[in-house]
Amino acid sequence: MIVEGVTRVPGDKSITHRALLFGALARGTSHVGGALTSLDARSSARVLRQLGAAISPLQRERVVAIAGRGRLARPEGVLDCGNSGTTTRLLLGMLAGHRFRARLTGDASLRRRPMRRVTVPLEQMGAHISDMDGDRLPLTIRGGRLRGIAYEMPVSSAQIKSCLLLAGVTGKVPVALREPTGRSRDHTERLLRAFGYLVEETADGWIRFEPTGRIEPFDMQVPGDPSSAAFLVGAAVLADGGSLRIARVGVNPTRTGFLDVLGRMGAGVRVEDEEVVFGEPVADLVAGPAALAATEVRAEEIPGLIDEIPLLAVLASRARGTSVFRDVGELRVKESDRLGLIAENLRACGVVAEVRGDDLWVEGGGAAPAGRVRTAGDHRLAMAFAVLGTLPGARVRIDDMTCADVSFPRFPETLRAIRRKGR
Repeated sequence: MIVEGVTRVPGDKSITHRALLFGALARGTSHVGGALTSLDARSSARVLRQLGAAISPLQRERVVAIAGRGRLARPEGVLDCGNSGTTTRLLLGMLAGHRFRARLTGDASLRRRPMRRVTVPLEQMGAHISDMDGDRLPLTIRGGRLRGIAYEMPVSSAQIKSCLLLAGVTGKVPVALREPTGRSRDHTERLLRAFGYLVEETADGWIRFEPTGRIEPFDMQVPGDPSSAAFLVGAAVLADGGSLRIARVGVNPTRTGFLDVLGRMGAGVRVEDEEVVFGEPVADLVAGPAALAATEVRAEEIPGLIDEIPLLAVLASRARGTSVFRDVGELRVKESDRLGLIAENLRACGVVAEVRGDDLWVEGGGAAPAGRVRTAGDHRLAMAFAVLGTLPGARVRIDDMTCADVSFPRFPETLRAIRRKGR
């Protein structure tokens, strides 16, 4: 197969969530173009409407209007966050500074994901959490007068970091955080700086926030999601020929670690026409076929490419040699046991792969992949193995491609559109 043309990917999921949340905290109407219209983004919009914000429908190629009241309002009924861990954890931070009760739940997958990693520090700040089943949803939070916190995070996580920073915003208290390994995505910090909040990184690894700013109504264009773009880059790398340009993708350095890994593997992806939009760097990505070599992905790299590991593992299965992904145990508590399923599905397709402790080992080469893939409703797994299925002679059957709508609506159609048969 040959790739060709210019394409775009849906709006950045992380930035869309944050734009909706910040718009709800502004007093007045904000406008967001290019917002992701996926199920996760709609979960954020739905619960924010219950909390008093007026948000227009999320539709493709339509600007979203968000009329905020400056503060959230007491909700009627339970806040259903669907499948979205980002919605849940960031919303808990916002609610911590509001003096009312709110009950949160989600779908079966979200109810299996750990919440104590955010509820423990929120309780240290003065919020009250109850009704938890261990550390899972559903739960009830009652916010109130908060106190500042200096907190060393147990894992490097943008969701934990953003949750506590948003508690600092709504509670009007200082927050200091330190991540244990690597640097997780920093979209929240960039947005807070744009609204006049002091957010600085110290030489000893601390992020220090002071409630010096104010969230005002804003107009924003959301760039394309680099995690979504990664799957199209992967398809271009596995192609027989051609070149693919993915236009106006966010290239925030905390999100593009997968490009560094691909470069080590022999796939040089060009970054062209870069500019800065609302504090976020945006550029075109240009990718084409490459002969891949195995690599080692180090533990300190993982926070900057956590969502791209399924795609990188699939590409490693076509590389020369054996690749290892170090310290990826965090994948066990994503939308699925993503770590176990990556290895299981690679083996089902004829690849030698195994999990050793928290490390993933993938042996490259071999025959065209063939087998049935079990996604457990995980969008990243569905898209990664769909990319594997683009190889000549591949017979990869995926049990559920509809789950890709969580982050990339119409992904199968987009994947087909960039490919044509070689002459």
